Amino acid sequence: MGKQKNQPRPKALPPKGFRDYFSADVSARADMLNKISEVYHLYGFEQFESSAVETVDALGKFLPDVDRPNAGVFAWKEDEDWLALRYDLTAPLARVYAQNKNDLPNPYRRFAMGPVWRNEKPGPGRFRQFYQCDADTVGSSGMAADAEICTMLADTLEHVGIERGDYIIRVNNRKILNGIMEQAGLIDPDDPTKFVEEKGIVLRAIDKFDRLGLEGVKQLLGVGRIDDSGDFTTGASLTGGQIDVLMAFMQAIGATSEKTLNNLIGLVKGSEIGEVGVKELEQISNLVIAQGYGTERILLDPSVVRGLGYYTGPVYEAELTFEINDEKGRLRKFGSVAGGGRYDDLVKRFTGQEVPAAGVSIGVDRLLAALRMKGQIVEGNIGPVVITVMDRDRMADYQTMASELRNAGIRAEVYLGNPKNFGNQLKYADTRRSPIAVIEGGDEKAAGVVQIKDLILGTELAKKATLEEWKSRPSQTECPRGDLVKHVREILVAQSQAN
Repeated sequence: MGKQKNQPRPKALPPKGFRDYFSADVSARADMLNKISEVYHLYGFEQFESSAVETVDALGKFLPDVDRPNAGVFAWKEDEDWLALRYDLTAPLARVYAQNKNDLPNPYRRFAMGPVWRNEKPGPGRFRQFYQCDADTVGSSGMAADAEICTMLADTLEHVGIERGDYIIRVNNRKILNGIMEQAGLIDPDDPTKFVEEKGIVLRAIDKFDRLGLEGVKQLLGVGRIDDSGDFTTGASLTGGQIDVLMAFMQAIGATSEKTLNNLIGLVKGSEIGEVGVKELEQISNLVIAQGYGTERILLDPSVVRGLGYYTGPVYEAELTFEINDEKGRLRKFGSVAGGGRYDDLVKRFTGQEVPAAGVSIGVDRLLAALRMKGQIVEGNIGPVVITVMDRDRMADYQTMASELRNAGIRAEVYLGNPKNFGNQLKYADTRRSPIAVIEGGDEKAAGVVQIKDLILGTELAKKATLEEWKSRPSQTECPRGDLVKHVREILVAQSQAN
């Protein structure tokens, strides 16, 4: 019998396109989501959670850059059904509303937060699992719902720490684009299925305007484009005249909202759906201006189309306008962190009846990255108070100290490693970013006292203190054992005030 080969060890790496989130990341995300929730709740939206797994039929095939069934999602077959991880939080909402519409208020206003998954090519800063934070109004056909989402999005960005002037909410209407496509001969009223492939390429091309610029979009409307990696993307193969019509649409933005609307009216003249789209855009503009949201915050912009295929009317995108250095050291704008729009046909897939709906989705990971770059997130959280172990036979005493602190609402833990080397315990406390270490050896136990070491003050003094400062501001003090909680709380308050 041959010698059995050892199985190779698995690589200690996450799958390609996925990442792990440690404490600082999770805490920063939770803090930001709490702030977003405050604004959504203030606007009257109620929180809801849907299943992470849906049938592929329920999700629909609405992803950008997807040209084949089940592509873009993580899907598997179970019995006769194809199941998939949700690729966003909006498609599941349509299924939930159709299922429970008789029991829900009308309109139904909900917000949701959670991870979504997309089986796409990963890249720098582009992961296959990421968090979204959505708010939607289902059952309202008026443009007031869309205007409200735009003002709420502006309020949300400011509430989490993006200053006014560092963002812009761009608004457009897909009906206008449909009118433009009519003018370009890309919509056949007698055959809605005609030019489907070309229209899909056009939508995806315009949606990449902020990244590729006018010339890149023009190439995608034509024969195609070669990207920096050498990959070729097939274009829509439109004629020169068709491309000119679409490029004029993308450059229709004027110095004021009124001028933009006038430019759009001229471009869609003769197209019924295009003219309806301009009127809806005008209504949104009037509503947000009436509430004090000027063009420095909410701007009409024909270049915004949003890539998802289920949008039927107004679309909106939040762009951060401050500059950052990309991976090649070049200055560029940070870009989009949120987007949404109106999707009046999504629930209809289940009910057969049109149900108006509008919503927005914030890309949580991108917004977190932006807040870090703006210095709005302090890296690393303050850790727990660490109870050091001087005598392993008195573990119950140390656990009692920790319990007293926890009962007082103070985060605390007992050192559970090898207590033989006291220096390693203090190194552990530093690694945990602990503000305080509590020390009780045999002598302290006999005297009924504990030593309290202010680790933050100790670090500051070690950097710059003179001998006199060491004596006047000792980082380690002694207190009666019964005053442990009181003394620790006083030090924590002093540390917070110093920061």
